[in-house]
Amino acid sequence: MPDRRFFISGLLAAGSAPRTTWADVGAPRYLSAGKRPDGAYVLCGLNATGDITFQLPLPARGHAAAAHPTVAQAVAFARRPGTFAIVLDCLTGAEEARLTPPTGRHFYGHGTFSEDGDLLFTTENDIESARGMIGVWDVRRAYNRIGDFPSGGIGPHDIKLIPDGETLVVANGGIETHPETGRTKLNIPTMRPNLSYLRLDGALSDQLEMPSAHRKNSIRHLAVARTGAVAFAMQWQGDLHEDLPLLGMHDPKKDQLQLMEAASVRHMNGYLGSVAITSDGGRVATTSPRSGMLQVFQNGQLQDEIAKSDVCGVAPLEDGFMSTTGTGHVTSTNGLNKEHSIAWDNHLVRLNGSNRHRCS
Repeated sequence: MPDRRFFISGLLAAGSAPRTTWADVGAPRYLSAGKRPDGAYVLCGLNATGDITFQLPLPARGHAAAAHPTVAQAVAFARRPGTFAIVLDCLTGAEEARLTPPTGRHFYGHGTFSEDGDLLFTTENDIESARGMIGVWDVRRAYNRIGDFPSGGIGPHDIKLIPDGETLVVANGGIETHPETGRTKLNIPTMRPNLSYLRLDGALSDQLEMPSAHRKNSIRHLAVARTGAVAFAMQWQGDLHEDLPLLGMHDPKKDQLQLMEAASVRHMNGYLGSVAITSDGGRVATTSPRSGMLQVFQNGQLQDEIAKSDVCGVAPLEDGFMSTTGTGHVTSTNGLNKEHSIAWDNHLVRLNGSNRHRCS
C-alpha cells in the first residue's frame, strides 16, 4: 500500500499535456447515451438549451459516461454488468482507448476522473469473491491500468469525486450479481448497502451504513454539491407495500443523514433512476421511470412533482433541472421542451465546473 500511494500521489502532482477543450465540440453542458431509430447506440453532447452538439457511435447500449475535466474526451460505459468502457475523442469521434477490466471482473457502468484529469476511477465487481473494487487508470499513459482497491462494500455502482479533490464517494448498492446469472440478485436477504468515502489511494475515511429498516434499499446513484453534501437515490429490493424513503442526503462534514419521505417506495414504484443536486446543495431532483415522475426538493421538502413518461436522466441547470426521457424528450423545470429522435438512456451527466468555465 505505501508504494502504491506514493506512486498515485506522484501522478496526481504531475501535469497533463494540453489538448482540445470542450469548447471545440460545441460547448456541451451534458452527456447522455441513447438509441437512434435505426437501432444504433450513440453518445451525445447536449447544450443548456437541449440541442445536440455532437453524436458519436457506441458498439452497444451505454449507461453513463465520465467527462474529462478539461479535454474534449469522454469515457462511455456499457450497461452493467459490462466488460467494456470506450474512451472517445469528442471532436473526431475516434476511439482513443478501450478499457477492459481484469479477468474475473466487470464494470458497473460508472466512473469519475481525478480533479486534474490524470486518473480515472471505475466501479467494478470481483466476480468470485463478490467484493466491490475501484479500478485506477492512468489517463496520461493511454488509460493504462495501474491498480485497484476495495470499494468498501458489495456492488459499487456510482462513484463521484468530492469537491475537496481528495475524496471519492462510492454507492455500494449491496447487491451481489454474477455474469452467469445476468442481472439476477443473489443476496437480497443479506444486503448491506453503504456510502463509502475513500481517499484517492484507497484508504477508507468514512462510511455510512443505512439503518436496519433500510437494509434492502440499494444505494445506486449519487450527486454531489460544491459544499460536499451528497444526494443519493435508492432502489428498493423488498415488498413494494413497505413505504420507506428512496432519496437521501448525507453531509459527511456534519455526519448528518436526511431522508425525503415524499420520494417513497409506493409513490415511486420502488425505483429511483437518477439524482441531481444544485451547487449549493439547497435543491435536489430525482426521477423514477417506473412511476413516470420527476420530483424536486427544496431544503428536504417536496417543492414540485412533474409527471413525465419514462423519465430517468436529470442534471442541474443554473435555474432549475434538465431531464431526459426514453421517448426522446429533453425538458427542464423552467419550461424548456425539445424532442429528438433518440431514446435517451438512464443518465444525463453534467460536465463539471472547469468544463462549464471553458464552455461559457
